[in-house]
Amino acid sequence: MLERLETLIDARLARNSGEHCFWWNGQWYSKADLAKLTDRCVDSLRASGFGKGQRLCVLMPNCPMVIALSLAAWRLGGTISPLNVKSGMPSLIGTLNLIEPFAIIASNEVRNEAGGILQEKGFICATCDPMGPLPEVKGKKSSIETPDVAVIFATSGTTGLPKAVPLSHGNLGDNCVQIPRALRMLEAGDTMLSVLPNFHSFGYTVAMVLPLTMDISTAIVPGFLPPAQTVRGIREAKVTILFAVPTIFSYLLAAMERGSVPKDLFDTAKIMIAGGDRLGANMHEVAPRVSGKDIVEGYGLTETSPVVAVNRSYEEHRPGTVGPFLDSYQWHLRTEKGERIEGSENAANGEGVLWVRGPSVTNGYFRAPELTAERFDDGWFNTGDYVRLEDGYIRILDRVTDIIIVGGFNVYPQEVELALHAHPAVRTAIVVGMPHPVNGEVPKAFIRKVEGARVTELEIVKYCKEQLAHFKVPRKVEFVDDFPLSGTGKILRHVLREREHSK
Repeated sequence: MLERLETLIDARLARNSGEHCFWWNGQWYSKADLAKLTDRCVDSLRASGFGKGQRLCVLMPNCPMVIALSLAAWRLGGTISPLNVKSGMPSLIGTLNLIEPFAIIASNEVRNEAGGILQEKGFICATCDPMGPLPEVKGKKSSIETPDVAVIFATSGTTGLPKAVPLSHGNLGDNCVQIPRALRMLEAGDTMLSVLPNFHSFGYTVAMVLPLTMDISTAIVPGFLPPAQTVRGIREAKVTILFAVPTIFSYLLAAMERGSVPKDLFDTAKIMIAGGDRLGANMHEVAPRVSGKDIVEGYGLTETSPVVAVNRSYEEHRPGTVGPFLDSYQWHLRTEKGERIEGSENAANGEGVLWVRGPSVTNGYFRAPELTAERFDDGWFNTGDYVRLEDGYIRILDRVTDIIIVGGFNVYPQEVELALHAHPAVRTAIVVGMPHPVNGEVPKAFIRKVEGARVTELEIVKYCKEQLAHFKVPRKVEFVDDFPLSGTGKILRHVLREREHSK
């Protein structure tokens, strides 16, 4: 039985309390500093009436208070829910109505931007600086209690209804145990960059909670933009472990090539790991050439706390795959119709829709039995990803919902994108299905060119005809300067697809 997170982390903070714990705004703070900050939050929340089973929402950028508020909420038997104010007010209000928070703790910026609307909707909202103090706030208790839920994340859905993922202390604890068992180079004394947003499970679990369970210090950066603060954090804190989404790596490497970011930026890094979105195949050429280090890939979902698999090291890295499963997972494959593929349970090879189960997997969606029934089956979770297993390594072929069906033939966008990324003029390519009167759908490519490159649509199509079967070739190419991005920096493929289908 895994300990509750606050028990495990508090024990770490008490041990060698003078050691570095986190870097913030140019200064190092000790474990004792975080413990004191947490103590003050506990006192304020207790005085406010917050207690067991209640939920505290946080609308703040990455900062020390998000850590302290999490620990304080857990000590009092409560739940934390970091949310994204940029998700849009209708979506945010829907999620808050679902969660029924005791109170919302917001940054000054969020309070100025949305505090009035939140209060009009009946939510209790208090303002807090990145290093506190936390004011007392007379919140509202809910009849629904979540005593074993550590964190609730909002996640994207296709129904338009708010969808939230509750993760228990056991879920997060298992993931925090399994990650260092897989990434054996992680060790006490390392410094990890925390730039991924806390409202995403990748940023929250991997870059915030995991270091606290391992005596690893953290360089906390409020967000990636402006990039100068991320560069400062990496250099001043001498970051050794870099977890980021592909967009961040791509931006920094391009800036290094231009000379606007120091060439030695990643010199202290032992390993660079990408997750949250697929990594362009050309990055395995760009990263070593520009920085001297490759980028390995991992894979996870909010519902799995989040990590499912990761490439273990540079020596065991298989480019194009997201590595082997963490040890606590079981898996099998099903057809797109949900039929189990015989012999696929815990198999090393095979192809199909990936289903997983294990102690990192949530039991279901928060207050949504219908949604839970759609994705869960007797403890098994449908990842929604069509994969190929290759000697135990996972290759993500595509989201089932992203597969393009051309006249009855399946086209996997990743395969087309892989071909496009091999073209010297292509920096980033995203392929989606566009409507076609005869074939139902055909591929369309959105391309961001390498800076200074000159290439035409016809040249790209001709190139693809030499590389791909005819039904996989993009019928149209659109050159873009940027892509629609989520709050985590993930390219919103569905926005591009919906744009095409609405024409």
